[in-house]
Amino acid sequence: MPGSRRSHHPPSAERGDAVNGPKLTDMPHQGVKVFADYTAPLTLACEAVVVGSGPGGAVVAKELAEAGLDVILLEEGPPFGAADFRQDAGASLRRTLREHGMRAAMGQTYMPTMQAVALGGGSLINSAICARAPAFALEHWRERTGIGLTRAELDPHYEKVERFLGVEPTRPETLGRRNQLFKAGCDALGISSEPTPRNVRGCKGSGECFTGCRTGAKKSTDVNYVPAAIRAGARVYTSVRAERLIHDGRAIRGITGHVVEPFTGRESHAVRITAQTVVLAAGCMQTPVILQKSGLGGRWVGDELQFHPGLALMAIYDEPIDPWEGATQGYHSLHFLEEGVKLEVLWAPPAILATRLPGIGHLYQRNLLNFDRMAPFDVIAAAERSRGKVRAPLFGWEPRISFDLHKDDMAVLMRGLAILSDISWASGAVGVLPGIVGLPDVLCSKEQAEMLRRAEVRPRDAVIASNHAFGTTRMSRRPEDGVVDEYGRHHTVQGLYVADSGLFVGSPSVNPMLTIMALADRVAQCIAGNR
Repeated sequence: MPGSRRSHHPPSAERGDAVNGPKLTDMPHQGVKVFADYTAPLTLACEAVVVGSGPGGAVVAKELAEAGLDVILLEEGPPFGAADFRQDAGASLRRTLREHGMRAAMGQTYMPTMQAVALGGGSLINSAICARAPAFALEHWRERTGIGLTRAELDPHYEKVERFLGVEPTRPETLGRRNQLFKAGCDALGISSEPTPRNVRGCKGSGECFTGCRTGAKKSTDVNYVPAAIRAGARVYTSVRAERLIHDGRAIRGITGHVVEPFTGRESHAVRITAQTVVLAAGCMQTPVILQKSGLGGRWVGDELQFHPGLALMAIYDEPIDPWEGATQGYHSLHFLEEGVKLEVLWAPPAILATRLPGIGHLYQRNLLNFDRMAPFDVIAAAERSRGKVRAPLFGWEPRISFDLHKDDMAVLMRGLAILSDISWASGAVGVLPGIVGLPDVLCSKEQAEMLRRAEVRPRDAVIASNHAFGTTRMSRRPEDGVVDEYGRHHTVQGLYVADSGLFVGSPSVNPMLTIMALADRVAQCIAGNR
């Protein structure tokens, strides 16, 4: 019942299998409902239901529960603990990511993109980077849709989230040679760089962020915001897929969906939740699908999809650097941010990085044997001229995603790749693997690498990927220019809010997680203030 407070007991699932999901004995997930707990259709009521437990939804659930609202938090995926993570890249992709890690945006190139389906959402498998959007990025947002949001207004929300997460710069003892070499190259060239601010405590520098932090150092939302929400009285249901909104076109009444089996997606019991407030924080891919399937897919819903497309190279050194040691992304450079370029150190499971190595047969084998001497560096671009769309499928729930990378944004990526090459040589590299079709497999000198600046490279000639996606339910001052206002309120349906990266009007220029959380905190304050 709305306003009620009920006690919660540990989930009955203790085994890590396809029915019950991961075992929970080593996790702070007391009170989280899991697949094995559901024995009949769920018919529930609350004041506010939040869809999605990632960086947006978990913040909203905690803040609303602490404000005294009766809150239900829904998550389609299961919870994971340290003992449930898999170092094997294939197994990890299949278990923690939508479409088993095979999701891609289709356009003039095939661009893989990864979104999590797990308690904690993207915070469970990202690199824990916490960066504030620069003031100029928010000014660009204002120019586009008239919103009044500024850095000065958002900074208190950034500060609040940072305090709760324990954000701090990556510590020197966890950098490892890979990050140190990036810093050395930047220093030699006079390019500013800094330790990446991250939401970690006691990081061991094991480089396992992508497949799940087995040391428990990464403070993803499933181990901080979700437990805090539960302590404040929120009810958390995992393995529940939100599908359609209950509304009359003017006001929200709740949401319907199904219980779904972890890892298989098999539908089980029906779910119906009545609520005066619904907050969609399912991510900028799933939130438009819910709106479109609910008959609320008007202009802008699913449009203006944007990414931070990324390119990477491998710097080769003349001695082992053991690149698997050190923080996943422990150093970055914001030196060229206003040009749309962010430079980073990169790490991922070897099975994924190895796909970037050239050659077949014995040549490929020789490259693998030199893997301990390679350091991956990457560039992400703001890509302000590139756009895509998200559309709900006729059957099923996985979105159809299209995206076209503008030639000018491709040129920005190549400029960033050339700068990374400069950093590599300045740090003592003896070779660079550019990973570009039409260029030599290995660039053997700085002079030869200048072709990175001259080459006309098409998107399909490069291995481009992006996990930073945003913009499909954008904020605007006027209803004709967007889906929600700058507090996440739907322009036409009372009680309906959005609190994920779909709010973004454009690129935040940096990794989006912290901005998602700051905006979610702002959305929650608005909801609590309008009770």
